[in-house]
Amino acid sequence: MRAASAFRNLLVSEAGGGLILMASAAAALALANSPLSPSYFGVLAAKVAGLSVLHWINDGLMAVFFLLIGLEIKRELLDGQLMHWPQRMLPGAAALGGMVVPGLVYAAFNAGVAENLRGWAIPAATDIAFSLGVLALLGSRVPVSLKVFLTALAILDDFGAVLIIAIFFTAELSPLMLGLAVAATAVLAALNFLGVTRLLPYLVVGAALWFFTLKSGVHATVAGVVLAAFIPIAKSPGRPDDPHSSLHVLENALHSPVAYFILPVFALANAGVSLSGAQLATFVQPITLGVALGLFIGKQIGVFGGAWLAIRTGLARRPAGANWVQIYGVALLCGIGFTMSLFIGVLALDSERAQQAIKIGVLAGSVASAVGGWLVLRFAQARKA
Repeated sequence: MRAASAFRNLLVSEAGGGLILMASAAAALALANSPLSPSYFGVLAAKVAGLSVLHWINDGLMAVFFLLIGLEIKRELLDGQLMHWPQRMLPGAAALGGMVVPGLVYAAFNAGVAENLRGWAIPAATDIAFSLGVLALLGSRVPVSLKVFLTALAILDDFGAVLIIAIFFTAELSPLMLGLAVAATAVLAALNFLGVTRLLPYLVVGAALWFFTLKSGVHATVAGVVLAAFIPIAKSPGRPDDPHSSLHVLENALHSPVAYFILPVFALANAGVSLSGAQLATFVQPITLGVALGLFIGKQIGVFGGAWLAIRTGLARRPAGANWVQIYGVALLCGIGFTMSLFIGVLALDSERAQQAIKIGVLAGSVASAVGGWLVLRFAQARKA
């Protein structure tokens, strides 16, 4: 009997996780603006084994999230929905437009401040769990082909975010630790070359790789994606979802912990922004507007424009059973940047004032995109009926 597809599992688990993610973000905002605010921020700043709790969440737990992203990217490119170029063209064109245009919108608002321009990539990412959570609220009103399109687009979007983090947000490098990280990567490659399929050796070396990467100056979460690249995937004729594949086993094992624990904990730790003393100027400063409008305006233009161009030029086909209004609704949902946008924001600008502006912008842009996408998809179904 054919094993259940991890891709299909993703559509279910991440959608459910997205609803919990929303609740976690709301709880973070409530805590940050309640009498418990000092305790909330105090716990995040508390030191554990030399690192703050927030640091452990952002560099430790999120490395597991990036490992899952890497596994999903590898699986879909080698043995899934993105296996062939015709399948890649539509989500690829949409993802590219959805990264470039939001960056340009942000840059337009922050052109006069060189330091602020480091945040150009903040509105360039799509939150797969949050966006699928909104789609889950629409149920059968949305064709399955659109859910697959959104998931594939978000996977490629996350891949772009990983590249951005690795290239643009690397601190001063430690030659020794970077060399040890390269050596650990070489061991992973050797295990792969020798045909080792047991997960334990890869995970042990992967833990060492994470530590060396953390100390090297390259962001530690990149280690998760590097490890994923070497986890073996077993391909057998007629059974693309071979349950004995190490990649398949690890991917399925990580879905629930990531969707129902790691991402909600990240949201609880990073979405809290204190609005006490906030003035109108806080909501209209360049960083806030650049992030919010980059997500809400830039994403819909970039994603829909990229998809429209790919379909009109014959490079891709329109998702089965979907009309243009529904595709536009999905493009709006891509403006839900949340997890990845907050994460890139932490790396890009570290001042307290900038972080407040980023969080307000991410929350505003993501909520506007979620509400707008939901309304458009409801309207599209009503027209079709």
